[in-house]
Amino acid sequence: MVSQRKEDWKTLSGLDLDLQSTAESLDELGANVADIGSAGSPPYTRGIHSTMYRSRLWTMRQYAGFSSAKLTNERFKLLLERGQKGLSVAFDLPTQLGLDADDEMSLGEVGKVGVSISSVDDMRQLLHGIPLDKVSTSMTINAPAMVLLAMYIAVAEENGVSSHEILGTIQNDILKEYIARGTYVFPPKQSMRLITDVFEYCSEHVPQWNTISISGYHIREAGSTAVQEIAFTLANALAYVEAAIDKGLDIDSFGPRLSFFFNCHNDFFEEASKFRAARSLWYELMTSRYAPKNPKSSMLRFHTQVAGVSLTAQQPLNNIARVTIQALAAVCGGTQSLHTNSYDEALGLPTEKSATVALRTQQIIAEESGAADVVDPLGGSYHVEALTKQIRDLALDQILKIESLGGAMKAIEQGWQQREIHNAAYQHLNDVESKRRKIVGVNHGLMEDETETEVLKLDPSVGEEQCQRLEKLRSNRDSKVVKECLDAIVKAAKSDDNLFPHVLYAVKNDCTLGEIIQSMKQVFGTWMAPSGF
Repeated sequence: MVSQRKEDWKTLSGLDLDLQSTAESLDELGANVADIGSAGSPPYTRGIHSTMYRSRLWTMRQYAGFSSAKLTNERFKLLLERGQKGLSVAFDLPTQLGLDADDEMSLGEVGKVGVSISSVDDMRQLLHGIPLDKVSTSMTINAPAMVLLAMYIAVAEENGVSSHEILGTIQNDILKEYIARGTYVFPPKQSMRLITDVFEYCSEHVPQWNTISISGYHIREAGSTAVQEIAFTLANALAYVEAAIDKGLDIDSFGPRLSFFFNCHNDFFEEASKFRAARSLWYELMTSRYAPKNPKSSMLRFHTQVAGVSLTAQQPLNNIARVTIQALAAVCGGTQSLHTNSYDEALGLPTEKSATVALRTQQIIAEESGAADVVDPLGGSYHVEALTKQIRDLALDQILKIESLGGAMKAIEQGWQQREIHNAAYQHLNDVESKRRKIVGVNHGLMEDETETEVLKLDPSVGEEQCQRLEKLRSNRDSKVVKECLDAIVKAAKSDDNLFPHVLYAVKNDCTLGEIIQSMKQVFGTWMAPSGF
């Protein structure tokens, strides 16, 4: 027998790999190539649109945000000028936690990992000169998602764009925060109430906005496998659907606006197969359980970001190759929008140069690779179809396990998903440490001399400047009206009233993010998720 380089062959997520897949191996899995259908038709394995990228390329949506709203606005305009089609806003940690820039807990963190937004005036600066009826905006914000969306609507209306015209997405996915990321504020029940309030309000007043982006990205970044990423994400999605239905919403009033956000890691074929499996599984779950009348309610639409956790500080230019492979997998898997990481992100926030290279990577794939010229270019491959079926079946098994524990929220409260991710991350770390899994520049292909990479330096005065802006805002606003607005939020939080109109009125009257969130805390309290151990 011919010797092989390794004894065991597995995907990055640990799925066993046959030397070659065949028609017979597909039969053993219960997969039939003849059953995969066509793009644009159920179960959407091959894509949600019949012509896919021949009609319209994916939205090139680079994630950006740092320092002040003014500087981030400049970066947005640069990216739009260079061919980006949509915006994706990164917020700093205080904003993500619902804290104003002048809160004592914000000290040292203002503007560090994203843009600082404390008031509607900051949002005005962030969006200055951007046509909000033409450019779609994604905001990576969760616990305070309602407040940030309200600010966005307020600024749009000031610029003559109605809430019915704006385009975009708020992440608004709190369950994955409990599982993997940690920027939650309120207990699960109250967090779900805020999410369904957004669903309800936007279904009538903001019809083109995606009211949630159910995120597997951070689950994967925390160390999950591809199967776990799909299973935990779809289980969370089912929890949101159930919560909305319990609130009295019709599946078709919010189902078409559900969107997803996935990671794309290094294993090219596993990742492309993962996206195909997720589409077909979501279709099956939605149609079998809720029987929506609108076909869009059962279509899985998703944004992809390549794997930040795969980037290395060692030999950072190697990351360009990693990002290219990951982005190509996302395109072959049928993503609707895509962010490509910059090669220097293991060292700091992207420079103008590295951000441009990341965008150009997408443009080269779109215009030069041929991957966007046909529908589902990997469809029919024995290997890809086998992986698609395996991932779909294994993910469904894990969803059913979660449901046996009482559903996503109950499982989170028990720490089940957290433990599963910890175990998967530990296994991967062991594989890297033992060199069973090679990472070029880390445990393979090492070099003595490294060329220093330029790193973006942030202005340390941004925190102080934000505090000064807030002080000025508070001194110039009508304090009586502010108190009335905040009291109305407390009163609404104690009732079944939809909170969104109250929050929208509050931001229009210069109530700050922190003040609004603090008003909710008076009623909802806070929460600490279990570690999983």
